[in-house]
Amino acid sequence: MADLKYHIVKTLIVFPGDGTYHKELNLIEWGDRKAKYDLRGWNDDRTEMTKGIVLSKEEVQILKEKLGGIDL
Repeated sequence: MADLKYHIVKTLIVFPGDGTYHKELNLIEWGDRKAKYDLRGWNDDRTEMTKGIVLSKEEVQILKEKLGGIDL
């Protein structure tokens, strides 16, 4: 399997972790594709990652709106 190419354009949020991995919300370019928002677990030096979700700008805007109305 070929190496996975990615470039973290901007780190938006780093969530505290309590084990090997912590979660981050980043703007990432995967391969030669346009940057998208990515939420997944990373180890401290970003050499390993967990499965995550990739969101478009529009999806992040919807999530932001919906979370604003949730009583936590």
